[in-house]
Amino acid sequence: MTQIDIIKQWLQDYPVVASIIKYVILVAVVLLLIQFLRRFLRKNITETTARYKTQKGVEIIGYIILIILSFSYFTGNIKDFTLAIGLFSAGVAFTLQELILSIAGSLYIFVVKVYKPGDRIEINGIKGDVIDVDSIYTTMMEIGQWVSSDNYTGRIVKLSNAFVFKGPIYNYSQDFPFIWDEFNLPIRYGSDIDLAKSIVKDIASKILSEYTSKSKLQWQDVVNKYYIEDAIIDPTLAIKLTDNWIEFNLRYIVDYKKRRITKDLLNDAIRKAFEATNNNVILASTTIELIKIPELKVDIQNDSN
Repeated sequence: MTQIDIIKQWLQDYPVVASIIKYVILVAVVLLLIQFLRRFLRKNITETTARYKTQKGVEIIGYIILIILSFSYFTGNIKDFTLAIGLFSAGVAFTLQELILSIAGSLYIFVVKVYKPGDRIEINGIKGDVIDVDSIYTTMMEIGQWVSSDNYTGRIVKLSNAFVFKGPIYNYSQDFPFIWDEFNLPIRYGSDIDLAKSIVKDIASKILSEYTSKSKLQWQDVVNKYYIEDAIIDPTLAIKLTDNWIEFNLRYIVDYKKRRITKDLLNDAIRKAFEATNNNVILASTTIELIKIPELKVDIQNDSN
């Protein structure tokens, strides 16, 4: 008896094991085919967005085919597919509920377009730019944490897609890729306030003109799409009197990826303009004013020999 005959006889004696081996081979072939198609598309499609979407499409279609083949293989009849799904769901719903929720979350993300690669989002307390969304995880390049403002930390975060059902999702770039930002300027009492207001408004209008014009067009689309009131897009300046200084509050709109650099440009330009006023406008700092010096009584006695 040859080696092949021995293997055949063994498979006949253990039909369950033979069935499992055939199923494993079937799964391996489908997975290898998916990987082959993904690599082929990655090498032959140059445009980034099209390459990413076609690879994801092949992955999702491949998994659907694999599920159908699996149920068909074990039930022996594709007509029993609905019954098989019910039995399968009842058996694994408890043990694989997180995995099932993650897969459902990925479908929800793609269908509803909650976010997509390239968007900046905050979810489950983590903020970053989405760099990949697969059937289980959302991959993000983290920003913030110990790094100030909106700079990358260098950490890549993988987050379960199930979190789209568990809390709010903040999207910085969907529909309206601009955000409102603000900062305060302390102006010393006695300064030329009208001149200071004119300087701040002129600089803000000049530096922010591009963002203001672009955002007005897109904000109108947001107003038409959602039930939301119209908002002021142009930079606004508010004044508040405090115990120590006159506080200027500049509020403006800016590209969500350029908040830090824009604030730097505004602060530096305002500082230089104030310094050129020959002390007509002076930035304030925390000061302490002594209203009255307490009286001191000194008694000096001369010792005589």
